[in-house]
Amino acid sequence: MRLNEILGTEFPLIQGGMANIATGTFAAAVSNAGALGLIGAGGMRAEQLREEIRICKSLTDKPFGVNIMLMNPDADQMAQIVVEEGVKIVTTGAGNPGKYMAAWKEAGIKVIPVVPAAVLARRMEKAGADAVIAEGTESGGHVGEMTTMALVPQVVDAVNIPVIAAGGIADGRQLLAAFALGAVGAQLGTCLLASEECPIHPNYKEAILKASDNDTIVTGRIGGTPVRILKNRMAREYVKQEKAGADKMELEKYTLGSLRRAVFEGDVQTGSLMAGQVAGMVHEIRPLRAIFEDMMAGADATLAALNGEKA
Repeated sequence: MRLNEILGTEFPLIQGGMANIATGTFAAAVSNAGALGLIGAGGMRAEQLREEIRICKSLTDKPFGVNIMLMNPDADQMAQIVVEEGVKIVTTGAGNPGKYMAAWKEAGIKVIPVVPAAVLARRMEKAGADAVIAEGTESGGHVGEMTTMALVPQVVDAVNIPVIAAGGIADGRQLLAAFALGAVGAQLGTCLLASEECPIHPNYKEAILKASDNDTIVTGRIGGTPVRILKNRMAREYVKQEKAGADKMELEKYTLGSLRRAVFEGDVQTGSLMAGQVAGMVHEIRPLRAIFEDMMAGADATLAALNGEKA
C-alpha cells in the first residue's frame, strides 16, 4: 500500500514540517497540490499553532497535518490543541510522543514520528505509532548520522508499520529508490523551498537555486546538535569556533534568531539557510503541483527504463 492510500492524498508525498516556513497557508497549498501539507509547530507558541490550524482549514478541504517538535516548551499544550482542533495526522520530532499517544489515538489521529535509527523506530512502533519517517543525514535542518540509503531498509526490516523515506529526495529517481528500499512514500523539504508558494524570502530561494552539490555543511556536530545548512559566513565561523572549543553559550550568538533572519529578512550571510544535500539539484522556482507531478512522472519513467521499456 502506498502512502497516498494511507493518508487519502493524491500523491505518496509529505511536506516536511519546516519551522518558521511551514505555515497554515503553505500547508494548505501543499495539500491542495496533491501531497500532505504539514504545519511546522517548531518556533511557534501554542495559540499560534491553533491559529495556523484554523487558517489551514479555511484554505483546504484536503488532508493536512501538524509537525510537533517535542522539545518545544509548549508541546503539552500543542498536543491538546491538535485534538481540540480535529487534526487527523501528527508527525513528531525531537523526543518520544508516548505520553500523548492514548489521547491522540482516542481522537483518531494518525501518529507518524520522525526517526534517525531503527532502534527508535521499534520503540515508536511499540508506543503505538501508525508509521515512521526514516530521515537520513542528507536532509536539511536537524540531522542524524545515517544516510537515507542505509537507514530506510534497516527501518523497514525492523518494524511492521509503514515507513516513509526522507532526506535526499528531490526527483523521481530518488523517489523510485525510496520505493525500492521498502518505503511507502517520501517526505520532501529542500525541493519545496523553491516552490512559488513557499513563503521564505526571495534571497533564501535564490541561495537554494545557486547551491551546488557541495554547498551544505553541518554545524553543531561536535556539540551534539547537528544542523545541515547552506555554507555562508555564519556557518563557516560557527564551525571554526566549534572546532576551536567554543562553549555552547559562545556558539549560540551565531545561531540565535538565525533561521528567522534567513526566512523573513533574507539574510543569506548570517542567517541559517537550512537545506539538504539535494539543494544542488534545484534549479528553478516552480508551482508545487509541477514539482509533485514531475517527481511522479520521473519515477514512472525511471522504472520503465529499468524494465527496458520505451518511454
